[in-house]
Amino acid sequence: MRVSKFFLSTLKEAPAEAELVSHRLMLRAGMIRRLAAGIYTWMPLGLRVLRKVEAIVREEMNRAGAIELLMPVIQPAELWQESRRWEKYGPDLLRIKDRHERDFVIQPTSEEVITDIARRELKSYKQLPVNFYHIQTKFRDEVRPRFGVMRSREFIMKDAYSFDVGKDQMLESYQAMYDAYVRIFSRLGLVFRAVRADTGQIGGSASHEFQVLADSGEDAIAYCANSDYAANVELAEAAVPGPRPEPREAMEKVPTPGKSTCEEVAELLHLPLSRTVKCIMLYAEGKVQMLLIRGDHSLNEIKASKVAGLAHFRWASDAEIQSALKCPAGYLGPVGIPATMPLIADREVAALADFVCGANEVDYHLRGVNFGRDCREPDRIADIRKVIEGDPSPDGKGLLTIVRGIEVGHVFALGDLYSRALGATFLDAAGEPQVMEMGCYGIGITRIVAAAIEQNHDQRGIVWPEPLAPYSVAIAPIGYDRTEAVRTAADRLHDELQSAGVEVLLDDRGERPGVMFADLELIGIPHRITVGDRGLKSGDVEYQGRLDSEPIRVPLAGAATFVRERMAARS
Repeated sequence: MRVSKFFLSTLKEAPAEAELVSHRLMLRAGMIRRLAAGIYTWMPLGLRVLRKVEAIVREEMNRAGAIELLMPVIQPAELWQESRRWEKYGPDLLRIKDRHERDFVIQPTSEEVITDIARRELKSYKQLPVNFYHIQTKFRDEVRPRFGVMRSREFIMKDAYSFDVGKDQMLESYQAMYDAYVRIFSRLGLVFRAVRADTGQIGGSASHEFQVLADSGEDAIAYCANSDYAANVELAEAAVPGPRPEPREAMEKVPTPGKSTCEEVAELLHLPLSRTVKCIMLYAEGKVQMLLIRGDHSLNEIKASKVAGLAHFRWASDAEIQSALKCPAGYLGPVGIPATMPLIADREVAALADFVCGANEVDYHLRGVNFGRDCREPDRIADIRKVIEGDPSPDGKGLLTIVRGIEVGHVFALGDLYSRALGATFLDAAGEPQVMEMGCYGIGITRIVAAAIEQNHDQRGIVWPEPLAPYSVAIAPIGYDRTEAVRTAADRLHDELQSAGVEVLLDDRGERPGVMFADLELIGIPHRITVGDRGLKSGDVEYQGRLDSEPIRVPLAGAATFVRERMAARS
């Protein structure tokens, strides 16, 4: 491909609103252009990358036995009402009406539609298992779309849905998709981790996220370098602490004027923050409930919501706390609380002796507090804290490291969540109706492009992994519009590479070397051959990989073979 026959539209500077590296570079490289908030046009250069992602995803889905179809972007409201997600999904669901005032949605996902297909088309156990997938435009009405295509409103996603005769078979389908995702992200050249995750709005019994590791990631991931343990911090389990030691101190009431945080109290009493206990007051099931976590830890709201009695909690108001304990937040503790108030302790707190907590009196705290002696034992003990860097891994094989990640794929073991709600049944071998077991599996096609840039860039621009590059080789002829020898050599090299099936881009604009090199480095083409009159006099051209510090001279006659060998070595 010659630049003069293509459409290349680079910018020296990105718009001020572009925050992430990927957003800035995609705009500067001319990959995308903004149409409205969270809605982008994919320009020719960006579309080439997008199609490469789709091709790898499609190949691996087909290899895993999934069957491609294409479901509509617009879905009738009746299906969402039947699954009870019409209201539950919230304002992210874009609802529209047709000319007859009938309700529809612009799909954010397709569980309802695919389940409707299954209940209409799949009648017998002999038709199962089956896995349908499509690659289609989605829309989620983000309250604050940002970061370019990383968190846009309109995006392209591959979503797949498996149907099985039972739970064991569904888990086999789940594993097949998990394995396919590992192959997909490995082929894309990304550094990633598969982590255990919360099921969120999709629902189900099991879930793994595939996270591309990048400092700009919105998600925090806890993993152990010595094992395969990895989980989203929202779900990461804290290791079980050892047994509670025997009390060694008497309980003592100490004045702490104006000291309402654990940090302030620990400093005042010259104690480590890990000796303090933080009281968190929640309101659930019609009552105020007290949760206890260590002063150096933070509450994990996802974990807390899974504790019995806290499924739909909210933060207790100041008035509710004052009414329940006759004391404001900042000086609260478990000693002397009403017997009717539920007391839930994190596992680390339940293993503490001689801890410090509020005295339920302004400007006072208690030190040397022990369960069973000074206050009642917790009603429930649960893992409700966020893990932190250096925590023991729950599998006992090392310590946890916290890194940032960008979610690019998610697999869910749905079970019968949607099939039961929508009546997707089949007849088993005995002729009895059974509810299908489902799994669903999503990959953010457009997000992968941005995530790859976040992981692969330098100060000059994008550094594409080989499988994603819009073109594999760039030819930069110096004086293409002025020197016949340069023009002839560049054209021949272009035609030779193209005939060999190499995706090559020849910059035939006649631009100065600095402009050509800046554009080609910005758009991230992995291999560059520079053709100049001086080198041609000795029969040479210059080759430089995108990350190479210096070019090397290679004979013009063998340049095409040389660059193909370099491509093969890096693939």
